[in-house]
Amino acid sequence: MPNQNYRHTLIACYLGFVTQAITANFTPLLFLTFRSTYKVSLEQLALIPFTFYLAQIIVDFFATGYADKIGYRTCVVISQIVSAAGLVLMVLLPDLLPSPFIGILISVILYAVGSGLIEVLVSPIVEACPFRNKEGMMSLLHSFYCWGAVAVIMGSTIFFSVFGVENWKIAALIWAFIPFANTFNFLVCPINKLPMSDAAASPGKLMRLPLFWLLILLMVCSGASESSMAQWASAFTESALGVPKVIGDLAGPCLFAAFMGVSRLLYGKMSSRLHLPQAMLFSGILCCVCYFVAALAPFPVIGLAGCAFCGFAVGIMWPGTLSLASRTCPTGGTAMFAFLALAGDLGATLSPTMVGYIADLSQGNLKTGLLAASLFPVLLIAGLLWLGHKRLGKNRAEGPADGV
Repeated sequence: MPNQNYRHTLIACYLGFVTQAITANFTPLLFLTFRSTYKVSLEQLALIPFTFYLAQIIVDFFATGYADKIGYRTCVVISQIVSAAGLVLMVLLPDLLPSPFIGILISVILYAVGSGLIEVLVSPIVEACPFRNKEGMMSLLHSFYCWGAVAVIMGSTIFFSVFGVENWKIAALIWAFIPFANTFNFLVCPINKLPMSDAAASPGKLMRLPLFWLLILLMVCSGASESSMAQWASAFTESALGVPKVIGDLAGPCLFAAFMGVSRLLYGKMSSRLHLPQAMLFSGILCCVCYFVAALAPFPVIGLAGCAFCGFAVGIMWPGTLSLASRTCPTGGTAMFAFLALAGDLGATLSPTMVGYIADLSQGNLKTGLLAASLFPVLLIAGLLWLGHKRLGKNRAEGPADGV
């Protein structure tokens, strides 16, 4: 089938990542509204993102064994349906159930299932498409999460400013239309299996490979490097610009996401002229510099610049690790992508908590927590150097790699 026919597949996958951005970024904008409307406590609000990421991690884990058996198309269609259903039920369940908070959590779990399936499946679907320059395609694909995050944050802010935050249910239904419509894209677009998927390594075999665990380390560090700064970006915006907290909460993550999207877009366009491991190594070094600048800068505006450019630095880490995995373990199959998604989510879940914990131990000094988080890009750099040394030594000793 000509490559042009797979443009429809790409569009569906792009919108899949936009859907993931909607599910991850829309509900946090409503925390204050939930608190005032439904009397949800701060402790309960803290459970919402925890539940979202925990459900996503569980889906990542089970997808390692079942995604190939059920089929890519069936799973990815389900991802869009449950994402849309979760957003729609968030409009309905809090008013229908005795406990509004339980209604919110049910909705969050539903669209978290969709988000987890998107994360596991969309990357191997694009990897299986007959395109050249897969590394560029993967980076461009993941940039749509960033643009989706910017669109959700800015679009929702404009909507609330014009129509009032009390009409948030209308905004939720508008955002739900995107995964609903994308369901039909995935129903009809061409979807291939990964090359050699019939001979794909089993999860047990993957776990016995030292190279696989190195890729897991890179993915944990990628997710942690991204999430540690992203979750605390609003604090830098608030302190650097002196704006009210609500605006800081929106502008900080939005600025970080925009720079991350630019990074992925540029690499997607220039990847054929760049060497991926070297580009990732440069990104790791730049990320370390950005963490040090954010943590040690004498002026808040310089700290804000460190925060923003950190988004640029981490942009290619996640998609780049997936591309490295496809290159070094070509028979890893869907299980490999699922384990990598699980590792990335684990890093993204634990690292912000670590930053907050260390900040608490330092009498609330957030800069100390962020300085400690620079450990993750340092480990990523070390892992990339070791991977390059290992692959070079193997190629010299054995010739071309055997795939796994």
